[in-house]
Amino acid sequence: MKLAKRHDPHPVLEPFHSIYTHGVEVPHSGRSLFISGQVGVTQDGVVMPDFESQCRQAIGNLISVLKSADMEITDLVKLGFFLTRPEDMDMLVKLRMELLPNVRPAITTLFVASLVSPDWFVEVEGIAAA
Repeated sequence: MKLAKRHDPHPVLEPFHSIYTHGVEVPHSGRSLFISGQVGVTQDGVVMPDFESQCRQAIGNLISVLKSADMEITDLVKLGFFLTRPEDMDMLVKLRMELLPNVRPAITTLFVASLVSPDWFVEVEGIAAA
């Protein structure tokens, strides 16, 4: 996003430098979109069977919300990831690089005991500005 300015007063180390920033400044003159948590469930209500497919679906759902607001992934300024299993972190980083290339929002990732459904492994929320 051209309106947003990234702030990294101290280095973001690899492998996270290309997918993360410490802060994002957005002027008040634009539009903001607050995206509720998206999970790995299709529009037909099908829960994807594993972490990778759930994460792909959740990010895809988030992108669909962006598109419905005439925004793009480069408009993302904040992402929050909620994972139920620490062993899925490496896959999350891989999928972030693949599905959201050159997107460097502020990010928080948390490991939680569970999500609303015990069948869900990941939830993704976001904020976009354009």
